[in-house]
Amino acid sequence: MELEHRHGRARPAVDEGLERAERTKPIPQSVPARMRFLLKGAKGSTKQLAQDLDVSRRTVQRWLKGQGTPKPAATKAIEQKVRATWQPRVKQRVRKAAEMNGFTLHISGTFGFDAGPNSTDDPRERLLENLRMPGSVSQALYAARDRGATQAEQEEILANGLRDHYFRAGGGRGVAKVALNSLNWMDLEL
Repeated sequence: MELEHRHGRARPAVDEGLERAERTKPIPQSVPARMRFLLKGAKGSTKQLAQDLDVSRRTVQRWLKGQGTPKPAATKAIEQKVRATWQPRVKQRVRKAAEMNGFTLHISGTFGFDAGPNSTDDPRERLLENLRMPGSVSQALYAARDRGATQAEQEEILANGLRDHYFRAGGGRGVAKVALNSLNWMDLEL
């Protein structure tokens, strides 16, 4: 599910939001720069890189020089290989810190409630920014991502975290369950 960012560009789903927040610097943008990065991982072997990408060695050499443009499928394969190996130690450190200290959530969506007597459960649009979520929510989101949870399962984890740490903050409101009826945009800061 693609989420719309408040400024109009598409935002990825929750698990991709975690991945994006883990990066300290963006992946290389040009094909030659991405190819140079992948070549380092292949220990300088254009032959090995060609095998990894399932293209000819000459094609790898051309892409390294910026000659020719890969087809969309090849461009996507190159990007996926770069993302898979980009800053692994940084990702591990950031994940560990997030699981201990939590993250900051910025979210806009329609929230519904199962609430106590004399209260309304009608969903309504809310904008929640700079909401500090605890490490337990980070742990649950990472565990869900690791096991390949669906977007709906990840949204449920966020909704439970919001219930416990926003809607029940200070011991107030008897909200039993929070549902994300629609998600306009969200961003995570680790």
